[in-house]
Amino acid sequence: MVTETADHTPGEAKALLGVECSFGGRKWRLRPADDAAISTIARQQGVPDALARVIAGRGVAPELAGQFMTPRLRDVFPDPSSLADMDKAAGLIWDAIERGRRIAVFADYDVDGATSAAQLVRWLRHFGQDAEIYIPDRIEEGYGPSAAAFETLRSRGAELVVTLDCGAAAHDALKHGAGIGLDIVVIDHHLMDADFPPAAALVNPNRPDDNSGCGHLAAAGVTFLLLAALNREGRRRGTVTAGNEPDLLQWIDLAALGTVCDVVSLTGLNRAITAQGLRAMSRWSQPGLQALAEVAGVDGEASTYHAGFLIGPRINAGGRVGKSDLGARLLTTDDSALAHRLARELDGLNTERRAIEAAVQDAAMAQLEGQGAGRAVMVASGEGWHPGVIGVVAGRLKDRFMRPVIVIGIDRQGERATGKGSGRSVKGVNLGGAIAAARAEGLLIAGGGHAMAGGLTVDPDRINELVAFLDARLAPELAAATDAMALEADGILTAAGATTELAELLERAAPYGQGNPEPRFVFERMRVSFAKRVGTDHVRFTLADASGNTVQGISFRTADTPTGEALLHAGEGLWHVAGRLKCDTWQGRKRVQLQLDDLATAHD
Repeated sequence: MVTETADHTPGEAKALLGVECSFGGRKWRLRPADDAAISTIARQQGVPDALARVIAGRGVAPELAGQFMTPRLRDVFPDPSSLADMDKAAGLIWDAIERGRRIAVFADYDVDGATSAAQLVRWLRHFGQDAEIYIPDRIEEGYGPSAAAFETLRSRGAELVVTLDCGAAAHDALKHGAGIGLDIVVIDHHLMDADFPPAAALVNPNRPDDNSGCGHLAAAGVTFLLLAALNREGRRRGTVTAGNEPDLLQWIDLAALGTVCDVVSLTGLNRAITAQGLRAMSRWSQPGLQALAEVAGVDGEASTYHAGFLIGPRINAGGRVGKSDLGARLLTTDDSALAHRLARELDGLNTERRAIEAAVQDAAMAQLEGQGAGRAVMVASGEGWHPGVIGVVAGRLKDRFMRPVIVIGIDRQGERATGKGSGRSVKGVNLGGAIAAARAEGLLIAGGGHAMAGGLTVDPDRINELVAFLDARLAPELAAATDAMALEADGILTAAGATTELAELLERAAPYGQGNPEPRFVFERMRVSFAKRVGTDHVRFTLADASGNTVQGISFRTADTPTGEALLHAGEGLWHVAGRLKCDTWQGRKRVQLQLDDLATAHD
């Protein structure tokens, strides 16, 4: 049963169950939801109050609840022409096709870049264009286009280069590319200022003069809109007809994978792309995705978990610790044997990546634990830290300390040293904007990003100066965001009410992710009847209430944190517990499991 307590009503800032500071350092509150909206949604959609409250708590108006539960592209798909330069970009690409000009695709080395490249390459292949794919090496070349990369592409005969998930801030590289005779179309989504690089066309819903309202899209989503614009431009020219027009939905699974893995808000068009894309992915018709699913042990219907935590990391492994182009090659091949070989190689690299990541995380954690609690941004740096894992480590430590974290790997060659950093932020703190401001102040060699993440290149001798600048700039934002970072619960649940039926019911509001968090419930005054460390640093536990009803759960990567220590040494104390319900199949039997998010002492 889902309940609310007398000491809190939706919309108030009062702490839920009096939890002002949990073991995770957060205040708890009940997610605001209008009672009238809950009743209307429950009645009109024929769903229980628990699900109606989840939907209303995400700001969904009753008249849009049906669309929210059944997101469709046709309901939210924008006019591609609403994006600045989109028609120009489509025209340039078609001009190159019709004139037989050589096209190259230059993409970032992460999942968003690889899935964007795969979409465009497959579309071009449909029209007989065998585009070259160029993915820069993370270590040797760094992020984004470079003069050297454009020289290489030009020497191979490229005349038009389309950059995907990068390029919006590559002023010097694009200027050089134009100077050697390249036409360059930029397809990006990262934050940028009004100083545009010299591109033949620059499509980015986050450029200051773009009024499309599509700034929440990942590059994979922007690329999907580009394909729609290309189909339309082809029809306008009479080149695309009913008989040869490619069905873009055959690549929606690629767009969904990039959207999920880039951790953009799963609202609006992103939500529709993800929902429809996961259904398409579940058919496992793409050879590369099918091979990845096999090596990752994914079976059955695809979910955001499969995309974000099993398939995505393996694609990323090539760019992080191996060959940067492996992911894009895997997603563009139709050769099943090659796909399986590449998938196995990526799986091995992913295992290597996890070991490297653990070592960097331990070293960075040791540094951050000694930094003051009053810091608005936490920065760790070390020589030899692999640039391919610092972003993942920054994300993990951000969750641990609940504030922006930047991890910088220093590469020293003789007397010269360069720091490459990656940062992750918390809700309400615009880290990418702060990094861009630091670059404008001359504190960085390069840098940028978006609100929740950013990358930078810095002289190691200026790291302290950079930290002071970011700390001063972000302190007001962090203070204002403290309430926004509170743990929000969708209700208080009794142990008897934690059923597989409820867990399955909540899937009707999926896909969950950034912008549409998984429903979280609080269990009041529970005793930890069993707790055991499992794996490297997880804790498996059982909760029991006063009536003897129990809930089994697991707490990931917390064994050595205050939360994990409290579970393992709970004794006879009483605890308030917050987490998400998951269906788990064990020995052929489906059961419900609580994935713990936070823990607090239950005071009398």
